[in-house]
Amino acid sequence: MKLDPHTPPQGTVRDWIDARGDDESCAFVFTDGASSLAWTDLRRQSRRVAQALTAAGVAKGESVAILQPNGRAGVLSVFGAIYGGFRATLINLAAGQDAISYALDHCEAKVALVHETVQDVFEAAAPEGLTALTGEASETGTALHDITPQDHALLMYTSGTTGRPKGVVHTQASLLAGGWTTAIAHQLTPQDRALCVLPICHINGLCVTMIAPLVSGGSVAMAPKFSASQFWEQVRDTGANWFSVVPTIISHLLHSETDPDAETKAGLRFGRSASSALAPDVQSAFEARFGVPIVETMGLTETAAQILSNPLPPGLRKIGSPGVAYGNEVQVLGADLTPCAAGVEGEIAVRGPNVMLEYLKNPEATRATFTGDWLRTGDLGQIDADGYLFVTGRLKELIIKGGENIAPREIDEALYSHGDVIEAAAFARPCKTYGERVEAAVRVREGSNLSNTALIEICVQKVGKFKAPEQVHFLPELPKGPSGKIQRLKLLELTDAP
Repeated sequence: MKLDPHTPPQGTVRDWIDARGDDESCAFVFTDGASSLAWTDLRRQSRRVAQALTAAGVAKGESVAILQPNGRAGVLSVFGAIYGGFRATLINLAAGQDAISYALDHCEAKVALVHETVQDVFEAAAPEGLTALTGEASETGTALHDITPQDHALLMYTSGTTGRPKGVVHTQASLLAGGWTTAIAHQLTPQDRALCVLPICHINGLCVTMIAPLVSGGSVAMAPKFSASQFWEQVRDTGANWFSVVPTIISHLLHSETDPDAETKAGLRFGRSASSALAPDVQSAFEARFGVPIVETMGLTETAAQILSNPLPPGLRKIGSPGVAYGNEVQVLGADLTPCAAGVEGEIAVRGPNVMLEYLKNPEATRATFTGDWLRTGDLGQIDADGYLFVTGRLKELIIKGGENIAPREIDEALYSHGDVIEAAAFARPCKTYGERVEAAVRVREGSNLSNTALIEICVQKVGKFKAPEQVHFLPELPKGPSGKIQRLKLLELTDAP
């Protein structure tokens, strides 16, 4: 099967694994020392997992809960469940017992694929009747379910900044399309190898660095997790020539004392940033220090990851923008839900083959999210005359001070302009005078003598006194979701009013 830049992948994930399965070349290598997987191995082992699940009585389209860290067993669990025609339900192991219990109960899985290192997590959170399968699957000869591109393939729970997480359902077709949008935007080929340091229980780790190489024929180097001290060494030792990370990781690499050697830098085509806005000053500083171009992108769980990307060099990368649409359509809607003109702010909406089917067992939320076949993202932005989108904020995160809307991103970028700031996020605190006032939280490098006053003054200079925070809180680490995105709405409860 070949990658067509104009037509989404046809068939099912099983079809693509089968098609790659005659290839003896490497599909996955693992930095933890586990044995690598050739495409032939991936097909054989995925089929074994699928047969074991089928023999266990799992019906087509039913959830199979997957509690697996990044690694060989995790890769085979995910692909095996999808290959068998089941709804691979990836559980975020860092979400806490309540969130894990909710997901395991809500998805109605009868069988779980559980890594031996998280057996205690599973036992503490599993509802009655959920059975764990552990260990490596063996050939059973069990006939597999017939599947179609429209069948359920993936269930992934959103972070849920307010209320309960929603279960996003993707089909075999939309999951493949999610990998395809990345592959065509970054012109991936069989010679490319991705370094995966993001958790595969998140849509970025799954679609960008597992499904995209499936459709492009490339390969993946997978690390158990991100480590600033080991990152460049992993790039060098695995031969990876691109990576997908989040802005907090880029900032941590920028503030680390470890530098790649000249050969490692020369071997990298690009780095990719997603999940939240990348501050322009951080991007510029990273590229100046390491000489590796960063391609900013944008995606959602509901769109199987990427919807927008900047072009690769030498194409025009606009710093501060996640770029243009690849493989789907993106537009900005006004309050009347009609398209906005260039330069006018509105809500970002997307439609295309990578858009989710529904929120599981939540028709009200599904209806509220769609306007016709356009999925409303809840993000605010505007499109310039060249078609590049600029994200200006998020509807639920807007700070409304004295009736004026303030986008937290403006203040974040002002704070990141100081070289000592590793993580930053502005947020609202209730205020009797203005309704809400602006505050912010930062993590700074060890040994920094930055003060609250100095950071406020930087913000005053860059965004004006009205938008500048009245207080900057210094925290050892800012709260993050499974993708590494800072959870802005949790900062209020973590900080005390001055």
